[in-house]
Amino acid sequence: MKNIFILGCLLTATSLSAQRVPIDFETEGNGADWTWTTFENDDNPPLEIIENPDKSGINTSNTVGKFTSRQTGAPFAGCESLHGADIGEYKLDATNSTITLMVYKPVLSDVGVKLVTSTGWSKGELKVANTKINEWEELTFDFSTVNHENMTYDQLVIFPDFRDRSEETISYFDNFTIGGRTATLEKIVDSPASIYPNPTTGLITLDANTAAFTVTSTTGQIVLSGHQNIADLTNLTTGIYTVRSTMNDGSIAYCKVSKQ
Repeated sequence: MKNIFILGCLLTATSLSAQRVPIDFETEGNGADWTWTTFENDDNPPLEIIENPDKSGINTSNTVGKFTSRQTGAPFAGCESLHGADIGEYKLDATNSTITLMVYKPVLSDVGVKLVTSTGWSKGELKVANTKINEWEELTFDFSTVNHENMTYDQLVIFPDFRDRSEETISYFDNFTIGGRTATLEKIVDSPASIYPNPTTGLITLDANTAAFTVTSTTGQIVLSGHQNIADLTNLTTGIYTVRSTMNDGSIAYCKVSKQ
């Protein structure tokens, strides 16, 4: 089970309390018991929830989604959640318009994400191509470029391998968030109590129970990672970074740090 908490950080109230994210496919998380429907994929094999095929990279979770794209399927073959009952209702605006999704694919191709209202209306999918093969990679979808017109969405559509295919392709995806890595939170505010020193010009110390960490820029790029509770930010440019700490008990903590 992936427990997500904020270690020593102050939280602002979420404006998306109805949404069920992150989608992590864990037994006590979101996604594993949803009514996923595949479409435009020849015989439409169902989305499978399976054991993570590679826990050595940035995604150490236990279970993930597996999508089989048929060679005879449409380029836009994909899967969709059940309206309302699965992800719930949500809106996007300037404060939470970053969506992230981890993928593991054998080919380089576009991944599409589309948001749909209860009436079936959508602004269309955003597509981002993976840059790595046979290892986990986190993709960032910037929905701030879309005029959402205050629409309320209640469905999610994912296109794991958006292309013309000459062969069958198996893609895995996991850890879908709305609002970036903070998922159900509107934002995280600075907290010098959980990371010190903060601000910093170089070394920071994380909680003693930290087993691994990643440091992410404001654009969603992982710029540093490690397997201890000390991180050296000396070579990073000045700015604000999000530190994601995986604790010894498997729980996850997020906090922001200012690099000077």
